[in-house]
Amino acid sequence: MLTLALSLVHNGRAKPSLAHTCSATDRQFIQVARTNMTALGIWADQYQSGDAQAGDVVREAERAAKTVHGMEPTDPSLEQTRRLMFGMLTEYAKAVQLQQHKGNAGPHMYRAYGLANYAHGVLENAQPALSSRGCDLSSLL
Repeated sequence: MLTLALSLVHNGRAKPSLAHTCSATDRQFIQVARTNMTALGIWADQYQSGDAQAGDVVREAERAAKTVHGMEPTDPSLEQTRRLMFGMLTEYAKAVQLQQHKGNAGPHMYRAYGLANYAHGVLENAQPALSSRGCDLSSLL
């Protein structure tokens, strides 16, 4: 049992950094996240006004979730935000899809908003450290 535990601890994999970074992939994640959230917001507004179909919004949310999921920010707060955004976008897509079929979208929308609020808090807490390293989070807050 001890051998298994030691092999899991010392398996040669790099341990994630707990310090904030502002790498090129971090800046790319911020830009991609901002672009995807802006695009989804436009689609959602168009859906609310009747100018877009639910399926369009679902596809946009799923596309954004896939894009965000494929990112690899090095900063621990941005990585946490990436996971939260993926969940938020996935839950939002499920909510819109259920609403389209006259189902109960409430639980999925509630989870989407909860994940969004939690991601906002993570970013808000990380903003001073990331800003001092050159990563501006204001477009995500």
